[in-house]
Amino acid sequence: MTLVVFVFFIAYEFLVLKPQKEAQAAKVAQEKSAQANSAPQVVQNSTNPESAPVSNISSPSNIVDALSTKAIAQNDIVSTITTGKNIIQIDKLGRIAQVTLLERQYITEDGSHIKLFEADQLRPLEVRFADSNINNEAFKVPVTASSVVVDATKDTQTLVLTQVLKDTVLTKTFTFYTDGHYDLKAKATNNKQFFITSGFRPNVLADMYADHGVIVKLIDDTLDVTVDGDSDKSKTYNGAKFLSAFDRYYTTVVYNFEKTFQVSLMPDKESNPQGFVHSENASIAFSGYMGPKEHKTLSALNPELTDVIEYGWFTFIANPMFLFLQFIQSYVGNWGWTIVIATILIKLVLYPLSYKGMVSMQKLKDLAPKIKDIQAKYKDDKQKQSSHMMELYKKNGANPMGGCLPLVMQIPVFFAIYRVLLNAIELKGAEWIFWIHDLAEMDPYFVLPVLMGATMFLQQKITPNTLQDETQRKIFQFLPVIFTFFFLWFPAGLTLYWFINNLFTISQQFYINKLFEKRRSAEVEEKKISKK
Repeated sequence: MTLVVFVFFIAYEFLVLKPQKEAQAAKVAQEKSAQANSAPQVVQNSTNPESAPVSNISSPSNIVDALSTKAIAQNDIVSTITTGKNIIQIDKLGRIAQVTLLERQYITEDGSHIKLFEADQLRPLEVRFADSNINNEAFKVPVTASSVVVDATKDTQTLVLTQVLKDTVLTKTFTFYTDGHYDLKAKATNNKQFFITSGFRPNVLADMYADHGVIVKLIDDTLDVTVDGDSDKSKTYNGAKFLSAFDRYYTTVVYNFEKTFQVSLMPDKESNPQGFVHSENASIAFSGYMGPKEHKTLSALNPELTDVIEYGWFTFIANPMFLFLQFIQSYVGNWGWTIVIATILIKLVLYPLSYKGMVSMQKLKDLAPKIKDIQAKYKDDKQKQSSHMMELYKKNGANPMGGCLPLVMQIPVFFAIYRVLLNAIELKGAEWIFWIHDLAEMDPYFVLPVLMGATMFLQQKITPNTLQDETQRKIFQFLPVIFTFFFLWFPAGLTLYWFINNLFTISQQFYINKLFEKRRSAEVEEKKISKK
């Protein structure tokens, strides 16, 4: 039964939700093709003290999309900042051209360091002016940097970018920290309204297994998530605490927890969300971070930033589940063994529920011949058939739902840990034993998926099967094969969890089976004695 439910969740997520999103994205793209260069109108609310002043101005326009997605050559880089964790390159328009991660776990198989951004994407910290004439000019006039090379590996450093335009001067003042994050203050003279984008999300790992898009956290601590392909119209938020563009493991986030800002999201040609921060009185101030969604790193910057890590439907359970795993790892020191220990502990906690479900399944198995007889005897009278079956269940203390209800209560826990292990960047580069050198990557030799499939097959063999329909039985027998196929490309950490979960479930089922064998033997002996 556990297998059926889990397959349902996986299949529903991959085979139903994903095609729906793709179909919706295609429809929206067609509807917007005629207005690709138009800009939505944003009416701002002056009654909110956290919002920008009242004005009926155009939101950031798409008129420079082609420019903002151009590949940037090395001679277009005006400043390179090196911190203790990354290298940040800024181009001649004052945008973040690239961020290269320096830590050991972010080195690819070919020995190169992970880079966060595509060459042709909307770049972080790109500025767009409300005045279209100034906007056009801004994409032709290069910025001047106060330093070509900035070394922030040991001390905090400052960088100033200046862009002199006909009707305004835009100044960006950065403070770069050794841990890779930054503070930014941007101001335009002559009170010229402008917007700064957080850029398109990092594009390191954006797959069908995890959401990717934009998260906005508001002043009331609610989170609004817009995934790629689902941005069908522009929308504006007043009182935003942070704006995060994210893929499975990485994020570009701008934040201000002292004074909130106004944010607009507008779709690109593929219905992907693009986030822009509004200036207030022609100035903007916020902090930013570009890198892995590591819980400790984000928490060190500000505990509220951990909301950047989004686990989908079961985030409210997945967050504490991750903290539980992190607590174990702090003592064990190995994420592989952390998964093993956590899985066993979870199974022990849930054992009372599992026990009830297994006992119920055993009782139903024992009653299967009698149930079949009742179904055959009253095949033409469903009311009598149901009445006699209920009487049989009551007499033998069996509950047809007894095997399902405990399982339903366990589903959120199972799915939460599935989402955690699928999305936790902490597993990136984390070794377990022998051939498993990265729990965030698939098992290179497919050993764990095969073992997982084998244990699933064994679990299926020793678990009472109450299915009466022969076709359903045959389909059920193929589940281990289907699951093994699914898990071939899943992260090794997730496969390890399911393998250990299967092993422990098998041991529990063996124990329950032996109890029932003893009970049956005792009942047989009692009958023999009573006959004598």
